[in-house]
Amino acid sequence: MSMIFRPAWWLPGPHLQTLWNPLLRKPPQLSRERERLWLEDGDFLDLDWCGRHEATAPLVLVLHGLTGSSSSLYVLGLQQALAARGWASVALNWRGCSGEPNLLARGYHSGASEDLAEVLSHLHAQRPMAPLYAVGYSLGGNVLLKYLGETGADNPLHGAVAVSVPFRLDQCADRLGQGFSRIYQAHFMNEMVAYVKTKQRLFAHKGMADRLAALEQLGPLDGMRTFWDFDGRVTAPLHGFSDAQDYYRRASSHYFLGRIQTPSLIIQAADDPFVFRHSQPQAQQLSACTQFELHAHGGHVGFVDGSPRRPGYYLERRIPQWLSARASG
Repeated sequence: MSMIFRPAWWLPGPHLQTLWNPLLRKPPQLSRERERLWLEDGDFLDLDWCGRHEATAPLVLVLHGLTGSSSSLYVLGLQQALAARGWASVALNWRGCSGEPNLLARGYHSGASEDLAEVLSHLHAQRPMAPLYAVGYSLGGNVLLKYLGETGADNPLHGAVAVSVPFRLDQCADRLGQGFSRIYQAHFMNEMVAYVKTKQRLFAHKGMADRLAALEQLGPLDGMRTFWDFDGRVTAPLHGFSDAQDYYRRASSHYFLGRIQTPSLIIQAADDPFVFRHSQPQAQQLSACTQFELHAHGGHVGFVDGSPRRPGYYLERRIPQWLSARASG
């Protein structure tokens, strides 16, 4: 398996690598079927299935990042690559990310491993004979690693891959407030505030007074410029954390890495504009079954190679290769 990534010469630097997928990539075309999963708390998650439906075909759950969805191009690209190998995949939309607001005041966040646990339980029940794997990008990777550390050997996964992980949420909040990364921060703030306002309008329209009141108790949503602002005023109170620092400490995958007992691959770029170099884990912080692949370049969920005429996507080759090696023993 090739573990060498040679970044595209025509996309120099971490920002062009990061921005190519969301802004300039041609969307992969594939056929999918949507399933709505109702959660124990009365909310829902939408799942988009792709590939083989045989009972024993390997099944991969794909987890998108912050303000993304199952329609994020890196998700579509991976599902397409897995389908080409004869594997089934299902892309999760975190709460409220499928194009329809979720039904509770709470939403999703970087530590929402309880939602991941419900999804995996559902998939295992649906396909009990299928080897089950998971791949998480950015926020999705953080949730996945946290879940693996929490569950140890007691989970249905045969293997897991996490990409561009914000291991220390507090440090990543600081990193996104520096230099050009403030552009990403501003984008996230706009999207996350819009996410909350959309639910406010839904609750008002449907007469859900108690849920609307829970959001109104957050106070005005203007003036939030940093992750510390948003997570302190919105994420923490909505999800049972005392403040942003408490949320960052309890949700950061960094503190769960040593307890992972599922074979795992982590793919990171040293030039990730969301993650400080010193936030990357050291070898002694990783469990024995975790493989850490750190590349000098690649940006955040970038890893684009090839030529301008034929761009290549390292993650869509490397992840299926690694999963296939796991499946073949």
